[in-house]
Amino acid sequence: MKKHLVAFVATCLTLSFSASAQDAWSAKWINTENCQSKTNTWLCFRKQINLNDIPNVLNARIAADSKYWLWINDTQVVFEGGLKRGPNPTDTYYDEVNIAPYLKDGENTISVLVWHFGKNGFSHVNSGRAALLFDCNAPGINLDSNKSWSCAVYPAYETADAPFPNFRLSESSIRFDANKEMVDWYKSGYNGHLPGALEVAEAEGYPFGKLHKRIIPQWKNSGLIDYVSVRYAPQGDTIFCKLPYNCQITPYLKVSSVNGGDTIVMKTDHYEGGSDINVRAEYITTKGTREYESLGWMNGHEVMYIVPKGAKVEAVKYRETGYNADFTGSFECDDPFYNTLWQKAARTLYVTMRDNYMDCPDRERAQWWGDEVNELGETFYALDPRGQRLALKGIYELMNWQRSDGSLFSPVPAVNWGKELPLQMLASVGHYGFYTQYFYSGDSTFVEPIYEGLHRYLHEVWQVDAAGLPIVRHGEWSWGDWGENVDLEVLTAAWYYLALKAEREFAVMTGRTADAAEDEAMMHRLEKAFNATYWNGNVYRSPSYTGQTDDRAQAMAVVSGLASTEKYEQLKACLRKEFHASPYMEKYVLEALFMMGDADYALERMKNRYEEQVNYPECTTLWEGWGIGANGFGGGTMNHAWSGGPLTLLSQYVCGIEPISAGFKTFRIKPQLGMLKDAKATVHGVNGFIRMAARKAGNKLLVDVEVPDGCKAEVVLPQGYVFTKYPKKVLSKSKDTMLLPGGTYQLVSTR
Repeated sequence: MKKHLVAFVATCLTLSFSASAQDAWSAKWINTENCQSKTNTWLCFRKQINLNDIPNVLNARIAADSKYWLWINDTQVVFEGGLKRGPNPTDTYYDEVNIAPYLKDGENTISVLVWHFGKNGFSHVNSGRAALLFDCNAPGINLDSNKSWSCAVYPAYETADAPFPNFRLSESSIRFDANKEMVDWYKSGYNGHLPGALEVAEAEGYPFGKLHKRIIPQWKNSGLIDYVSVRYAPQGDTIFCKLPYNCQITPYLKVSSVNGGDTIVMKTDHYEGGSDINVRAEYITTKGTREYESLGWMNGHEVMYIVPKGAKVEAVKYRETGYNADFTGSFECDDPFYNTLWQKAARTLYVTMRDNYMDCPDRERAQWWGDEVNELGETFYALDPRGQRLALKGIYELMNWQRSDGSLFSPVPAVNWGKELPLQMLASVGHYGFYTQYFYSGDSTFVEPIYEGLHRYLHEVWQVDAAGLPIVRHGEWSWGDWGENVDLEVLTAAWYYLALKAEREFAVMTGRTADAAEDEAMMHRLEKAFNATYWNGNVYRSPSYTGQTDDRAQAMAVVSGLASTEKYEQLKACLRKEFHASPYMEKYVLEALFMMGDADYALERMKNRYEEQVNYPECTTLWEGWGIGANGFGGGTMNHAWSGGPLTLLSQYVCGIEPISAGFKTFRIKPQLGMLKDAKATVHGVNGFIRMAARKAGNKLLVDVEVPDGCKAEVVLPQGYVFTKYPKKVLSKSKDTMLLPGGTYQLVSTR
């Protein structure tokens, strides 16, 4: 596969991975003649063929609108393949799957179940046609989808009656009528008949567009497993099944019925999460005993099976699926509160990862980039490097969807939404967004393809005034944060400065020296004007702002680097009095305190702000607002990605682990324990595991460090400490700073 260079076609960029000319497509998109591609259509596909001399590797390129399940010779190969459609407004993703291990000499049966969403959502673009593309051939082997396949609409799949999922979701609530089940249709021995398939389009023909290779892994799959516990309602009509944590699941049941025709409802405790209707599942029984797994994923802490009297449920299980990355990062300290907060933030992160980063996995499943900026930073501290691919996909999508006037918007992919939130877009393309993705991963491959679109956004869409300050843009939604007392002008200047900072680095990387010089000059003017215009001697306030002093604005002045150190004492005093930020922007408030060296108060404020969420035992994830339900922001989901910022802060600042050069090739360990006695963390970087542990012992600070081979660690002591015990193989050293090569070390310092 080749990565296409950036090219404007209509109004979108082709930036992600698509098939090159040398891998020409020979398969056809297929369905069946009685398929109307209506909402929530399910299709069965089969191909039987005799094969010999099967190679060790045989890659099938598979695409569907919208999802597929693949079996070969009665073995499931893929569980929910395919990605929600929309690498740009016109195109489609495809999977590459090595099917050689599942084939055999002689007769082979390939079976595919396709789920066509048939509607748009906040993370999916409907092509308007239910179909499958299966492109796979080698010398003597041709498995391409075409008229040689068979296909039928699966009549057992129906759409559950109202209430329907809210408009943001492309998925429907699935009803399965077991009286219409095509039993074992996917197995080799199936004796039923499926009509011949209908060829509906060339591989890259209308309406599917160009095909872009999936760059994230197939889902992690637990298989069917038992619930943590099962209890029954006193009246006996509902089974409550506890999950180990808030996770993405598909529910299973084994049920028997004498007469059939009863409807069992399956939903989670998050069915109405975020004050809106989400997805549920229904199953209509038939006579006898059957097993069923509803294939549309849902999330929550508990699954409820509502069972009418005519049905007897004999077994219940669930399957957890999710983004295929492991929790290889960690944080632990002597205060259980922060350990729980880190773990809840990690769960909040993971349950909002799948086809794309999401704000919430129940109400929206949408790639809001304000959330994604926080999420991508957390991923580097919580997950293995596979997790980093999801932000890369998101970066390409955001820029692929750039509008003809140069503006950006999210969530994308989406055609039933198109509002720009200007400050979220600045955050996305700036230091905490695109630049963090590059600097922490060491992967710069996306920079050249997206650069011109980024430059256009910052220098054509955005304008500055005569003093060098950015002119506030309201976009279609003038939003700085949930809550009150938002000083939008100060926030705009800080986010724009951070975006220029990122572009300057990208310009240097790509040899655009004139752009880098322009950015540098603009940043210098902005910094001067920012302090002259907004600093009133005590805090930052824009002249037109009349609300209470905005804690967010003070924080952004610090984290952007616009506030000079002599202002820190006044800014710290302000942040002890002002509490307006939502959990989204609180991340930056707390980060500002750490950056100003006030770890004690950063930890104190963190505990005060998150106390209700951490001490809420029924929920393993963090909420959209400071309260829950009606007391939260925007409908108050019980799991919202933007709330997980403390995960990053505890690893990056309390344990002090952050990169100095791209990909953690050289990194810093600068612990700020504050009130804590000890803390330790692990980070799984692209070059290996980084581990540190710091412990206070009287007037000593003991620091253990593990540095991956080929990397370097700069260990920086807190103020007042000096090294008293250290290894011989030190690359450089001062009284409180030491540069170490790869290896494991035990350092002692004293104050």
